[in-house]
Amino acid sequence: MSYDLINGNSFEVLEEEFPDNHFHAVVTDPPYGVIEFTEQNVEKMRDGVGGVWRIPPELDGNERKPLPRFTVLDESDKEMLQEFFHKLGNVLESKLRPGGHVFIASTQLLMHYVSNGFDDAGLERRDVLVRETKTLRGGDRPKGAHDHPEFKDVSSMPRVYWEPWLLYRKPFDGKLTENLEEWQTGGLRRESDDRPFTDLLEDGKTPKAETEIVRNSHPGDEDEKEAHPNLKPQYLMRELCHAALPLQEGTILDPFMGSGATIAAAHALGYDAVGIELDGTFYQMAENAIPQLADVDTPVEDRPDFDHIDKDSASLADFS
Repeated sequence: MSYDLINGNSFEVLEEEFPDNHFHAVVTDPPYGVIEFTEQNVEKMRDGVGGVWRIPPELDGNERKPLPRFTVLDESDKEMLQEFFHKLGNVLESKLRPGGHVFIASTQLLMHYVSNGFDDAGLERRDVLVRETKTLRGGDRPKGAHDHPEFKDVSSMPRVYWEPWLLYRKPFDGKLTENLEEWQTGGLRRESDDRPFTDLLEDGKTPKAETEIVRNSHPGDEDEKEAHPNLKPQYLMRELCHAALPLQEGTILDPFMGSGATIAAAHALGYDAVGIELDGTFYQMAENAIPQLADVDTPVEDRPDFDHIDKDSASLADFS
């Protein structure tokens, strides 16, 4: 099984290089707010001066990841965001096979923009998956509360302890069994004979070892090295990739590859994958990180339907 990595604009690449009804599934974490991954804001993040990114202070001497501040979006940013997901929905509706699923990471504040765009494109909303993960978003006291002791027991919004993943599907005609036979899509692979795939994802934080892999994959000098700010854990990404291909065959697309977590997960499970990334630094990080991330062990490949994986191989993806 193999993967292809492409450095380019996702919309242009998908329109020019891939036929309609090509991909079996999409698993992706797109640039929320859209503007946080524009060249200007990425450079500000790398320089540690913020822009749309909030650079958190160190905690117990540990440097913390930058977080995009979605509350700074103005009306024109929101209009651009809505248009972005409408355009993405149209492209994915075209390039997915009938019955192909889209697993797309979102945020509590902005997921309605994804839904509006995907609904307009004709994709079917199937569920909202809940990833349990404790974050440092929200829960802050009002600005200036230190001067107002009467506000010390007030938070401006809840502390976020879960991450939404929207689940969409391209419509198909006929019965699910017929679509599975023709397109190998339409359903979700069960976790086991006794347990279906569920919408509660208990996958927690990204392990430090995986963060370090990606950080060390940065192509820059030592003082420039940093992990991708939105790196997802392999356990989570393999859970999603496993569910995405109901018959364990097909190609998974990540049009916003980042540092390659989706592609590594698909490769580790023996699936074909295509990753597209606009940013040159992130693209090189993915090239370097994917083989190492694919070597990480998770409980997913210990399931009985992966007995065919050679776990001693370099990629965990050699079929017997």
